[in-house]
Amino acid sequence: MESLSPNIFVTSMDETIAFYKSIGFQLVVTVPETGPDLIWAMMMNGNVTFMFQTFASLGEELPEISRQNGASQLLYIKLKKIREFFELIKDKVKVLKGLETTFYGATEFSILDNNNYVLTFAEDE
Repeated sequence: MESLSPNIFVTSMDETIAFYKSIGFQLVVTVPETGPDLIWAMMMNGNVTFMFQTFASLGEELPEISRQNGASQLLYIKLKKIREFFELIKDKVKVLKGLETTFYGATEFSILDNNNYVLTFAEDE
């Protein structure tokens, strides 16, 4: 195995791209390449890559995928300078859990994205 890039299903591609740009991600590629009706996008921040796809683009191809925002998952993202990053985004997002040090020594905080997915950021300080 070489990598893992989650493909996260969303309702509004424009809102999702705007949210992730606000926390430092860059848009890499979209389908279609231009236009108002994007159905898929890839965004990156450092070595972290997320793919986003609209529920509508699936049609009946994969009926097993939930057609609701959010999920029973938490995306765990390791980074450096967590305190600086927290200060940079805390007023732009819904913070679920502020900075705290866990029993296993990581400093973490959790936010909710615009699709109700939980993102937890962590640094081994």
